[in-house]
Formats: sequence, C-alpha cells, structure tokens
Amino acid sequence: MKPIKTFLLLLLAVAAALAATTSEAHNITRILGSHPSLSTFNHYLSVTRLADEINRRVTITVCAVDNAAMSSLLSHQYPLPTLKNILSLHVFADYFGSKKLHQITKGSTTTSTLFQASGEAAGTSGYVNITDFKGGKVGFTPVDSDFDPPMATFLKSIHESPYNISVIQISNVLTSPEAEAPVSAPTDLNLLSLLAKQGCKSFSDLVAGAGAGVADVFTESVEAGLTVFCPSDAAIKSFSAAYKNLTAAGKNSLLLYHGVPEYNSLGMLRVSNGLMRTLATEGEKRFDFTVANDGDEVRLKTGVVTATIKGTVIDEDPLAIFKIDKVLLPTELFKADPAAKAEAPGPAGEDDAPADEDSNGGGLTVARGGGIEEIEA
Repeated sequence: MKPIKTFLLLLLAVAAALAATTSEAHNITRILGSHPSLSTFNHYLSVTRLADEINRRVTITVCAVDNAAMSSLLSHQYPLPTLKNILSLHVFADYFGSKKLHQITKGSTTTSTLFQASGEAAGTSGYVNITDFKGGKVGFTPVDSDFDPPMATFLKSIHESPYNISVIQISNVLTSPEAEAPVSAPTDLNLLSLLAKQGCKSFSDLVAGAGAGVADVFTESVEAGLTVFCPSDAAIKSFSAAYKNLTAAGKNSLLLYHGVPEYNSLGMLRVSNGLMRTLATEGEKRFDFTVANDGDEVRLKTGVVTATIKGTVIDEDPLAIFKIDKVLLPTELFKADPAAKAEAPGPAGEDDAPADEDSNGGGLTVARGGGIEEIEA
C-alpha cells in the first residue's frame, strides 16, 4: 500500500503545482509600472480598459512605446474610442519574445491584434506584418498602412514569460487609416432613454427625478467606462415605500450605488469575483458590494440583499447595463430587520449599520443619523 500512497501524494503535489501556475495571471499594469518611460502608454491601457483584456488573455504580446511617442499620438486629440483602436494594434494575439522575433520563418509573418478581435477592424486591417530584416532589425507595419515599412522597429524586451506574455518596446506608434477612423461612442446615447425602453423605466424615472445631478453623474461616467445594474420595474415597485422614506441624500446615494465606474462585460463579471466600488463610494463611505458567481449566474451581495443578473440591456464597451431582480441595499443606509436572519449580517457600529435581509419588500429599517427608523413597505 505504501507505493500507492506515495503515488497519490505525488499526484496531489503535481495538481497543486498546476493550480498554482494557472492561477498566477499576468498583470500588464504591474509589469509596465516599473518602467517610468512607458508610464503614459501604461496609463492609457488602463483608461481604455485594454489592460483588462490583456490580463484575461492566456497568450499575448504587448508592444509598448515611450512617453515621447505617446505624446505625439495624443497631440492628435483622438477621442477615447479611436485611441483604444490605435492602441489595440499594439497588442498581438500570439507570443513573440525577442528570440522568436529574430527567428521568424522566411523572415516575415502576419499576426492578428486586439483591434482585429474587437470587431471594429474591416477586412485584414487589424493585422500587423512583422519582418526580420538583415542586420538583426525587426520591423512592424499594419497591413493596411500606406507607410513605407517598417512603421516601427523592435528596441528591447521588457518582460517575457514564455509562452504566456511578452512585453517589448518598439520605436514608434503603430496606426492605420481604419484604426484612426471616427468611432460612434455609446456616450452619444441617451442613457435614461435607453433604460426606459429596456424594462428599467422605473429606475430611469428615479434617476431622472433625483437631485444633486445624479443623472449627470451617470451620463458623464460613460466615456471613462460605466456598468449599471438596473433593478426591474417590479423590484422598484415593491421598494417604492421604503425609497420614499429615505432622505434626499440617501436617495441619491442609493441610486448611485447601482453604478460601477468602469466597464464590465458579463464575461468579465463571471470571472472577477470580489468587491466593487460604486458611483456612491466617497472616502470612508465605502458603498461597495461583492460580485460572486454560481456557475454562469452572477450575483451581487451587498451584505443586506443578494441580487441576481437576469438580463442584458446593452453591453458595448464602454457601457454595460444589466437588469437585476432586486434593488441593491447598501449597509450605509439600511439596518437588518431583527426578524430576518437569513442574510442579516452581524452587529455593526453606528457608522457601519448593516441593512435588512429581504429583497425589497416587507419592512425595512433605514439608518437616519445615529438612529434607526422602521418603515413599512
């Protein structure tokens, strides 16, 4: 039996090692963070949310350019969606380390980029030609560019983790007419009108009628990335009495609590469990909730209620709107009903009072300053 036991222990050790390896995802922001000369490129990977896409990919090559090259690109004042398309040309959907670049079969190859994968590129415009020239120079040119090749050349390797991620520095920005073409951004959409037409009219009406520019906060957040979790009309209806009993500031915070200031596709939510800050987050006022998955089902846990995503209104970077089955109740505004034990959190201090357990019907307790007022739904 001893050899069998030893074999089983060995299998467990191998499995643990594999699990540890697969769980160590790369982080392009961290990789570039130790290179100040690439800080502008790094910043705009985050702003355009390309960093998230890079980090989700198993095999990827990132062609970084220095701050001077980025300054020249930014001087054109491209809108953010166009800038994203251009930077997408710098991310190849294959692994190219320094050695591979200098050993390209027949001296030339063509690779797909994230611009091609985005669906924004027409035909082959999302591909880049890589050429290994005599003398050791490696050049890069988008296939639909009129530029006399190469448009940029390989300078040095920044980071290599074969065959997972390669980060290299190139001499110039890669661009093409297709990548520079104007892009119709979702910011042109009327956010409230979109909500009203997709079964979220009650929530849209609350946002439109709120004070302190709540609607403006939602609208102005779209360009930088916004995810809205819209309670269904039925959920709003059952919550209406409780909503009326909130202070004006409480109503504003509750509504903003349903917006996350970054774009998250449904696929991203399914793999990014953990805390999320919201539009209501400010300083010590956390106003956050936890995303948790159960298979393909995505749940939002506030510490008071657990809501489930039931449908997609729109999912087009940089805007995503998902319909949920409950109003999200933040612990900063609601305290648990003592009769409800299922999801009621433990005791909390005056400034961190948890809320009631139930979706949005029944009795709720609303935190008002240092006191708790019970209301009937």
